[in-house]
Amino acid sequence: MDTPVTAQIILGIESSCDDTAAAVLRCDGPRAEILSNVVEGQTALHAAFGGVVPEIAARAHAERLDTVTTAALREAGLTLDRVDGIAVTSGPGLIGGVLAGVMFAKGLAASTGLPFVGVNHLAGHALTPMLTDGLEPPYLMLLVSGGHCQFLLVRGPDDFTRLGGTIDDAPGEAFDKVARLLGLPQPGGPSVQAAAAEGDPERFAFPRPLLDRPGCDLSFSGLKTAVLRARDTLAEAQGGLTETDRADLCAGFQRAVAEVLAEKSRRALDQARAAAGPLTGFAVAGGVAANTELRARLTALAQATGTPFVAPPLALCTDNAAMIAYAGALRLAAGARDDATLSARPRWPLDRTAAPLVGSGKKGAKA
Repeated sequence: MDTPVTAQIILGIESSCDDTAAAVLRCDGPRAEILSNVVEGQTALHAAFGGVVPEIAARAHAERLDTVTTAALREAGLTLDRVDGIAVTSGPGLIGGVLAGVMFAKGLAASTGLPFVGVNHLAGHALTPMLTDGLEPPYLMLLVSGGHCQFLLVRGPDDFTRLGGTIDDAPGEAFDKVARLLGLPQPGGPSVQAAAAEGDPERFAFPRPLLDRPGCDLSFSGLKTAVLRARDTLAEAQGGLTETDRADLCAGFQRAVAEVLAEKSRRALDQARAAAGPLTGFAVAGGVAANTELRARLTALAQATGTPFVAPPLALCTDNAAMIAYAGALRLAAGARDDATLSARPRWPLDRTAAPLVGSGKKGAKA
């Protein structure tokens, strides 16, 4: 008689950008229960600089990884000797932060003898619908965040096909830059959305980049530049910006981003179905998935195309360690193991067969 497989307790560690996170999951095959999910942000540390400073982020991760891990274990009601495996983000991301997490995980593994695996941060996002909603492949994932924007056809835990993505700025990066241009606080996404709620999205004729070209690739750099030019024109004519001007600029920019992403999502759904047949769903993850206008448009698109729409809770859309623990649990269950040679990787494309979107250098393709 076969011996029944018991659930595994997996500790996840995430430090790829400016959130230091640890989580504990109880995993039984593709099913998992989140026992704890602790995230300590760094917004206050970077506020004076208008964006994330990599050196400050790396130092903060090194200082906080032990405390967030202790907090995650405490919240789960477990001690480290109850853990069966460790998963850590080993790329892509800001190299100092990724390195801090990888070295911390190596130390834990060495001191406890626990198996550990490095996890692609993008895989964590892409597999989140399996964790939160039990969504089974194949499905389409729109990963839309501060550092990434990709359409991924997810066929399995280690089977991803990129259908398109941004060739320059990610949407979250564009939101942050527009906020800085208009004197709004960081992070830019919530600030721009709040201002846009009071604005007229039709006042400015902003471009919809790449909609005149086939395919699912995106571009947001030119849209950001269009906002800059509109701002400068107003400032020169009036001697500055009014609050109404700021609200209208934000509303026009947000509308353009949402319309582009919705149309490109429609194309990606068509491509995904052509490649994989019927889909189980259309999912979205990443911080920009919290934008209400974008979410409304994607929900409407999914309904119009008869596709179940999955948007995980915001705490699991943004960077977190629960998604890393889950992706790591699937790798561990498949027999994957890493050792002291595991490297931190600033670049690590999920689809290793796709041509680089933004070029490739000595460190490999960016995405």
